[in-house]
Amino acid sequence: MRFRKTPVFETLVSSARRDTVSNSGSRILNGCLRFVRARWPQNCVLCGARASSGTLCAPCETDLPWLPRQRCAVCALPLPSGAVCGACVALPPQFDRVDAPFAYRYPLAQLIHALKYGGRLALARTLGDALTRTVSRDVDAIVPMPLARERLAERGFNQALEIARVVAARTGIPLLRNAVRKVVDTPPQAALPWNERARNVRRAFVCDSDFAGERIAVVDDVLTTGATLNELARVLRKAGAVSVAGWVVARTPIESA
Repeated sequence: MRFRKTPVFETLVSSARRDTVSNSGSRILNGCLRFVRARWPQNCVLCGARASSGTLCAPCETDLPWLPRQRCAVCALPLPSGAVCGACVALPPQFDRVDAPFAYRYPLAQLIHALKYGGRLALARTLGDALTRTVSRDVDAIVPMPLARERLAERGFNQALEIARVVAARTGIPLLRNAVRKVVDTPPQAALPWNERARNVRRAFVCDSDFAGERIAVVDDVLTTGATLNELARVLRKAGAVSVAGWVVARTPIESA
């Protein structure tokens, strides 16, 4: 692995601990980032070398923790074969499948944290591009995993929406940013034991659209137990969706969750 803790990478990690920008600040920052990307070469956020495009150099992108091809056909958990894992056989989820390019490991986890908690919005393009190369495109619409109003006000942006914008632009699939709302400001899933996560998000979502006969893809940054995606998929099916796919940047390995 060529990753090392360069000043660039240390800045990336430390920025994830700072306060995020406001909604208006996010829009201004996005415009500035587009201007800078178009006119000046960028350095890789992991190693500091010159990046040919985006925010990563080619060697660092190659060395990211890409998920193996052999994975559960439903939840994307790595398996010795491409069959369905025991958990999905025993209790089939409300979603049909998960597409994910990465395992949630170093240094990909640091990139997600920098986007999510540090306001490094340029990383949404990098993560969204990787996700686009992974997904099967047999869906009718994209829905970003929503944030509760309180969490959105605190963070200033929805990282799932920022990633979904990139995927929608690359695939041409309609993005329905306001089709679903999170009406309960639940505690962060990452702070809870596995057996409490499904209860934590129960009845947290409301769908304001009619999805009769539609195939929906839900975009999010990380899938761990699948409880949040499962609850949203349940709501989407109740609204008429005939299939629900999870398009997530990273799948947490079971030993890390």
